[in-house]
Amino acid sequence: MRLLGIDPGEKRIGLAISDPLGITAQGLAVIHYTTTEEVLAEIIRVCREYEVSRVVIGNPINMSGSKGAASEKAETFAGLLRDKLTIPVVMIDERLTSSSAEKVLISGGVSRKKRKAVKDKIAAVLILETYMALNKPTNREV
Repeated sequence: MRLLGIDPGEKRIGLAISDPLGITAQGLAVIHYTTTEEVLAEIIRVCREYEVSRVVIGNPINMSGSKGAASEKAETFAGLLRDKLTIPVVMIDERLTSSSAEKVLISGGVSRKKRKAVKDKIAAVLILETYMALNKPTNREV
């Protein structure tokens, strides 16, 4: 049951993948935006290659809770993926994941040039980790 996390952006799209048990998330790739069809084809290829059972897309909701242009674009992108895939595509609030990813990289001493190359992948990991934490199965006995 692998999950694919996506940090959608206008120039780059970060991807993260879970382990087969859906416990941990690792950065997978950054897709440089070309055309929507090429990006969708690459994501579909990744879903097949890794036998993904669910796609989690970050929704950049404004700090006020309102939906801005970036959120609307992410929702449109999610809709396009839903039309192409037979697996669930869900969205999760991703407020501050990109800035959190930036802070992690800065604290690790990563140069500005290298941060730009991996920030979207780290943001996708944070999106996926958040989703997994919120949807962790409980082991409580009844």
